[in-house]
Formats: sequence, C-alpha cells, structure tokens
Amino acid sequence: MINVFVLQNGRLNQVTIASHEDLENVAPVWVDLTDPTEEERTWVKAAYGVTLPDEDEVQDIEASARYYEAENGDLHLRTDFLLEEEDGPSRVVTVAFILSGKKLFSMHSDDLPVFRLVRMRARSRPGSIEDYMDVLLDLYATDAEYSADALEGIYESLEEVSMRVLQKEFTDQDAAAALNAIAHEEDLNGRIRRNMMDTRRAVSFLMRGRLLNADQFEEARQILRDIESLDGHTSFLFDKVNFLMDATVGFININQNKIIKIFSVASVCFLPPTLIASMYGMNFTLMPELNWRFGYPFAMALMATTAIAPLLYFYRRGWLK
Repeated sequence: MINVFVLQNGRLNQVTIASHEDLENVAPVWVDLTDPTEEERTWVKAAYGVTLPDEDEVQDIEASARYYEAENGDLHLRTDFLLEEEDGPSRVVTVAFILSGKKLFSMHSDDLPVFRLVRMRARSRPGSIEDYMDVLLDLYATDAEYSADALEGIYESLEEVSMRVLQKEFTDQDAAAALNAIAHEEDLNGRIRRNMMDTRRAVSFLMRGRLLNADQFEEARQILRDIESLDGHTSFLFDKVNFLMDATVGFININQNKIIKIFSVASVCFLPPTLIASMYGMNFTLMPELNWRFGYPFAMALMATTAIAPLLYFYRRGWLK
C-alpha cells in the first residue's frame, strides 16, 4: 500500500493513489509504503527515480551499515520501531528511510502506530511541518512518546502483579500467572530499551551529518533529552521485574517447603510405630507378649501413642501451621 502526503499550509494531506499516473501528478513530501507489492515499487521508482531496498536487505543489513549514503547521493537509514500487539508479544519492526530529492520515503512491513499518530497530528496541527526532514524528526519524537506510553503500561501491569504476589494467599496457579505476566513485561521493557537506543543513534547521525537547520537541530537535541529521561525508567522497571521475580520464586519455594514438611512430619510420626511393628513381627518364642492375652492390644496402643506424641510436640512448637 502506498500513502502519499503533500504539504499544504503546514499540514500533511494524504493523496489517494490508484495508478502510476497519480504518482506523477503530485509533488509529495513523504511517500510511505506499507508492505508494498512489486508493482507499487515499480511505480515509485519510475515516478521519483528512487531505488527501494528489498525486504531481505532491510532485515539483514549489518548494524554498522544502518546509515549510509548511496552512490546517487540518496541517504539511507534503518530504524527500529516498537509494535505492540494485543493478541501476541511485542516486536520490533525495521523501517527503511530514504532521503532523496527533498522527499522522505519510508518502507515497512506492518502498519505502525507511530506512523498513524504522526499523520493524525500533522493534519490537526498546522505549521508543525515545513519539509521532509521535519516529518522524519516528528516520527522519531513520536516514537519516543510511544515508548514512554508503553513504559507507563508496564508500570500499571507490574502494579497488578505486585498486588497478586503480595496477597495473603498465593497459590501455585497465582505464581504461574505472575511469572507469565512478569516475563511478558520484561520482554517489552527490553524491546523498548533497544528501540530507544536505535532512535538515539539515528537522531545522533542526523545531527553529526549536518543535515538539520537550527530549529531542527534543537528539536533533535530535545528528542535525545526525552530518550535519556526514559533510561532511568527502564532501569527502575528492570529492578522491579527482578524483585517481583525473586518474590514469586520465593513464594513458590515456600509452597514447596510446606509440601515437603508434610512428608517430613509423616515420616517422623510413623517411624516409631514402624519400629515397634517390626519388633513385634519377629517370631521370638521368648517374647512375653506372645503368651499374654493383652499383648496385641498393648502393642497397638503403644504404636498409636508413639505416633500421636510427635504430632502433639510439633503442634505445640507451631510447626504444623
């Protein structure tokens, strides 16, 4: 799918593209391609003379070559954007940016919430965008805001986990649910941290390359400050995740120790009766209980007494609670 945006009075207005001729009749500032077909890629190349990378090239590019200038002067950037999905784990989507002929070209495999938010804001805030570089910086700034919102979601989720972990009764089923939630939030927190690191690298590259004017340079510095302010939150969340993980594992060990304690108490209680029964099971003719009419009842009473006595002792010491 091709989304073409023209700049009118500081606003991004989307132009409907249905054929190759529609591309040639507009002067866009931003061309956004979401999972483009081979035909759409051909349209863009023929209309603007820009060569779009293949999907494999976008994914397999080395980290050291994520920002480079092509032979024709086009500037290529590869940036990761966070994508949260309600029905599955979060993931990172790599977006290929191409700066060519005062136009911004972006290509990605999924429709990203950051891109939707930028399009919505640009239509409602006139004067916020003046050229293609403002669009790119706005995408990076919105990405930082999206990461901050995701961190707030992690805070809320971990608070719910804390309430479950610190409740009076904490079963193994509760522990399994808590571990699942903690693992999910830890994975999301790690992806946010990686996403912010990648955004910081991209913005720093634009600043070092002297590609920004004075206002854009100041905006880029503000983006870096926003990203830096989020580093402390991600570190705190990592510590909170580790605390909840240790607490959950600790409660699991306590529940397991309760089960082991039951077997320990049972083994101690039944050891004396077992010893007595084994002694009475010896076929010795000299044992007086063999000829005593109350020998068998006496043996049963002795076994019961030796079994109950340890239980009473454990109860008085509070070991059965």
